[in-house]
Formats: sequence, structure tokens, C-alpha cells
Amino acid sequence: MAVHKKYNRNAKTNALGRGLDALISTEAVSTQGSSTINEIAIDQIEANPNQPRREFDPVALEELSNSIRELGLVQPITLRQIDDNRFQIIAGERRWRACQLAGLTAIPAYIRTIKDENVMELALVENIQREDLNAIEIALAYEHLQEKSGMTQERVAERVGKSRAAVANYLRLLKLPAQVQMALQKKEIDMGHARALLSLNSPSLQLKLFREIQKNGYSVRKVEELCQQLNSGEDIQTAKKKIAARTRLPEEFNILKQRLSSFFNTKVQMSCNANGKGKISISFASEEELEHIMEVMDKMK
Repeated sequence: MAVHKKYNRNAKTNALGRGLDALISTEAVSTQGSSTINEIAIDQIEANPNQPRREFDPVALEELSNSIRELGLVQPITLRQIDDNRFQIIAGERRWRACQLAGLTAIPAYIRTIKDENVMELALVENIQREDLNAIEIALAYEHLQEKSGMTQERVAERVGKSRAAVANYLRLLKLPAQVQMALQKKEIDMGHARALLSLNSPSLQLKLFREIQKNGYSVRKVEELCQQLNSGEDIQTAKKKIAARTRLPEEFNILKQRLSSFFNTKVQMSCNANGKGKISISFASEEELEHIMEVMDKMK
């Protein structure tokens, strides 16, 4: 049976930390019903099968579990009641899983009375605000919202606080070959890589270039250049050769690049076109490195 005990915000073992201010912001989401905060038996809580998040990092989950063992659950999860003594998660499945690992028997929860059609919406908004979802999970959640609620892209964008273009870009990712989607989900490639691949009309060509990205670790900019060549009718090998020839620096420029790199004691990038125009980029990995570069420049004065 659920423990419907009003939660003590001052209890050390279940410190709320930032308290209700840290809960998901749902002011922009119109829902029906009331909200309360209670302590709920953990075995009476179940995951939402339509939860947009699919992947849970086991290492991060164990770290959170250790923190909960020491401090208690800092931030309540958000539930809705689906039956007598049964609750479904709207937001906080990761925290719920970590609490199970930590051996808790009951946890603080924010209980919302909410219509079925709004559950996915709230879960999606909460996760996007926390940046917990990968690009494919977000895309699938947007698609689910459209299919289940009949929302247009414009309406979905309004509800989750994104631009229509951003929603459209995520939905387009679902048109990519499965292998590319899986790599994006695992963060083996970036959103920029995926968007560049979408400019190619042929799925087989998308896969070929995707394998080149995996093999060579191409930057987003390099993939965009390759896509431009491929869309003009070149094959991948010819496109690679043309780009290499166009970006290859004359020997004297390479010597200058090496001297600058040694002078600043950091990585220096240089690009130059056939007309002699280009740019020099000086990298730094920390504030200390930037300060060193500035000191060197000051001495040059």
C-alpha cells in the first residue's frame, strides 16, 4: 500500500536540496487536475512505456545511486496515479532506478493528476529542459506527439518551446538509415554530421559517407564539403581528392604553420585558397593556455 505521508522537506535522510524550485517547469504546459507531494513506496511506481528516454548510462546511474545512499533523493520525481496504489512516472525514471539501486523503499514524489495525452508531453518537456535525451530519442518523442495527439509541427514546437525548424530538423533524422540513427543515438557522430548526410538523396550514398566518417573521423565541415561534391555528381573517392587538393597548403605555409605552433606552444590551424586568401586559427584548451598566448602576443608588441 502506498505511503501517503506528507513529505518533510527538512528531513536529513531525504533532503530536497533545492526543493520544489528544482522541479520541472510546467507553467507552459496546460494540464488538468491538482498536484501534491508525497512519499510513495518505490515498488508501487512503474515506468512510463512511452517515456522518450531509452538509454541510461550504468556508470552515471551507479554514481547517482551512491549519492542517494549518502544524501537521500535531492529532487523528487514526478508521478501520476493510474490505479489504487499504482503510480506511473512522468519525469524522473533515472532517479527512480538509482533509488532502487540504493535500496530505498519509498521516495518523495510530486503527484500530478493529468490526462493521458499530456503525459508524454510533460516527460518530453522535462527531459529536453534537462538535455537528457539524445537526438534520436527527441525525434521519436516529437513523432509520438504528432501521431498520438494529431499535433502539427508548429503546435509541437509551441508546446516544447522550440522553433518549428528545430522540430523539423529532428524529425528529418528519422529518415536516415538505421545504422546512422544508431550511431547518432550512441553519440558516435554529431547532429551536424547527420544533418549534412540528409542533404544526400540516396540512402546508399548516405551509408557510404557515414562509413567514411567512422573510418576517418571527419569533422562536420569536412562532411559538408564532401556532400557538396557528391551532390554535384562526384563519387566519394574523387570528392575526397578534390577537397584534399583544394585544402593542401604549399610547403612554405606548412613551415610557417609549424613555426607558429612552436612559438605559441599550441596547435595552430591554417587554411589558404588558390588566391592566397585564408585564415590562421590558434587553439587553446584552458584559461591558462589562453593567458600564455596573450602573454606571447604582448611580448611581440
